[in-house]
Amino acid sequence: MPRLTVPAEPVGVLSDAWRSCVGTGRFNLALRQDYQESLALVQREIGFRYIRGHGLLSDDVGVHRPYEEAGRAATRYAFTYVDQVVDAYLGLGIKPFLELGFMPAALASGEQTVFWWRGNVTPPRDHREWAALVRAVVGHLVDRYGLDEVRTWPIEVWNEPNLTHFWQGADQDAYLRLYEVTARAVKDVDASLQVGGPALSPGADDWWEPFAEFVLARDVPCDFVSVHAYSSGQAQHVPFGVYQTVREPQRLLEQFARPKEMLAGTPLADLPVHITEFNTSYRPDNPVHDTAYNAAYLAPVLAAGGDLVDSFSYWTFSDTFEEEGVPSTLFHGGFGMVTHRQLRKPTFHLYAFMARMGRHVLARGRDHLVTRDDAGRVTVLAWQPVGGTDDPVEPERHELRLSVPVLGPRDDDGGSPAGAGARTVYAHRSVVNESDGNAWAAWREMGRPASPRSRQLEALSEAAEPVRSHRALAVEEGRVDLDLTLGRHEVTLVELDVVHDETPAWLDDSRILGRGPYGG
Repeated sequence: MPRLTVPAEPVGVLSDAWRSCVGTGRFNLALRQDYQESLALVQREIGFRYIRGHGLLSDDVGVHRPYEEAGRAATRYAFTYVDQVVDAYLGLGIKPFLELGFMPAALASGEQTVFWWRGNVTPPRDHREWAALVRAVVGHLVDRYGLDEVRTWPIEVWNEPNLTHFWQGADQDAYLRLYEVTARAVKDVDASLQVGGPALSPGADDWWEPFAEFVLARDVPCDFVSVHAYSSGQAQHVPFGVYQTVREPQRLLEQFARPKEMLAGTPLADLPVHITEFNTSYRPDNPVHDTAYNAAYLAPVLAAGGDLVDSFSYWTFSDTFEEEGVPSTLFHGGFGMVTHRQLRKPTFHLYAFMARMGRHVLARGRDHLVTRDDAGRVTVLAWQPVGGTDDPVEPERHELRLSVPVLGPRDDDGGSPAGAGARTVYAHRSVVNESDGNAWAAWREMGRPASPRSRQLEALSEAAEPVRSHRALAVEEGRVDLDLTLGRHEVTLVELDVVHDETPAWLDDSRILGRGPYGG
């Protein structure tokens, strides 16, 4: 196969939209130890800036507390759990991307709920009381964390109102009214706070024009637009799980681009676009999420998504997630990058690999992304292309041959790279595929234990480690040839560092076993 020549000069800058935000299970779950340990791991190795999930206003957080005193109805707003969760987030270096929902039962106009934990999805019975709740919550956050801080937190109005599951009757007019009341309540606290929506699910293009017309005609605040992206088909149910078809990865990128296409020619077209949920499957019980295939599938999306949107939030960072009830086994197809007990999935490693890349893009193709950082270190992310259900089954091997420039940092005068004249580079490779760095594969081989014992958990944790190798590559005319053979559904990271040989003249490794020359 031909060798691809990677340019020595950058062709662009790698957007960090891929780690601007990450999804989470409902707000209340952040009080759990396993959740916080998982988030700490994700922040250490990846480092997201924002976290977004449902349930801030649901009853299990306990914010909206109506009571009666002396025959008079009143409401108390309690922030005991809100403060604990937000304090924990900020302590881990991540900010909340606030989703205002679902409806407190005492304020709801109906009894329809969603999920095992019964989030109420009906409009407020009193929009003035809803506005007061929004002002109380946002005002409390400003008082506790400071206006300058909360100004950096996007505030999203509801979740997927175009679906009857999430908004009673998928009533567009009712949502637009809710959006207006909510946005104005947020701005009552401070005009510079960021508010937006409509947090649409895929396939809701018919909502964009009415939303834009409503916002513009009534001069309703809108600082960003948000939408979700998934690429799987109808659920094929089995006990405690589903199987689904999957469309090609490009379909996710097409969904990322859709808001600006739909809003072209309107003032909203220039607003930031946030994909506040995305994944292959929209189900929290689809085993595809646990696989190496999921990582290979999403690699080109992470590499290119930042060209289209301001953020795209993987749904979710952890399997501490209960929409369909308490998971019945350790691996259960959960959305998370990590399982309970912090077992890292292949998709986690894809994100961790991206976190080790530089910001200067040297090359990008259907199966690779090459970057360098400001110190001159070159990184190569490579993956086996996958195409979805309708494409042929992927082969057992995928070949990639690159000619990579040896750069190193520029000298103090901005002249030749410090790597000029180097004779070798140190190549460190990390591999995840169907067998390597794949705890799910090991779990299957164990017989799929529902509740692994301590020894099994230790073995699974070891199996989750990427397989790592290293070697020295010769530099010829300022370049190295990098030949990669990838296994099935593999994602691999190669880090290239210029070698500055500091070996003393008297060292001779051939003499370690006493077989070299001796003499005075």
